[in-house]
Amino acid sequence: MFPWNMFPFNNKNNFMKQMNSQDIEKQVQNMISQFMPEQWKDMFNHEDMIKRAASMFQNGEQPQSNQASENTQQDQPQPSASPAIDVSVFETFDDIYVRLPIKNESWLKQVKIYHTSNQAIIENIPEMGQRHVITLPTLIKKKGTIAQYKDEMLEIKMTKSADMQYTEVDVAEKL
Repeated sequence: MFPWNMFPFNNKNNFMKQMNSQDIEKQVQNMISQFMPEQWKDMFNHEDMIKRAASMFQNGEQPQSNQASENTQQDQPQPSASPAIDVSVFETFDDIYVRLPIKNESWLKQVKIYHTSNQAIIENIPEMGQRHVITLPTLIKKKGTIAQYKDEMLEIKMTKSADMQYTEVDVAEKL
């Protein structure tokens, strides 16, 4: 498998736990006040705006237009509403890696993995019949894809396609 422990972004969860929200809020307020023109400072209070926005996110409130559309969507059954899975896509010089956590080892027996030249398709995770389509950052080859499971992580390695064929297009002057 790819040596993921060598990359600095592995500890992103620990980084977020160590952050203090009050320090971030002070920094944002300081930056806004530094870049705001003097004439605008009297027109609106940025601290009040930030407090209102923070209270909206903490209370889970949504703007009125979204609530109305959400109520109409709840009345209608959604045919393919599937929970998003936590997928990370990483590109190297020669390969593309798709990694997804497997919370239950029984998923390995039911998972189906397909791919086109620019998409990876994962079916039956977390439940049977669910389908997740991941758009890849570049074209990949038809053959040579490998999937490995280790430490509750499914890693799919796909080889990039080096097809660099291009055609010149003539631009004709219209008279």
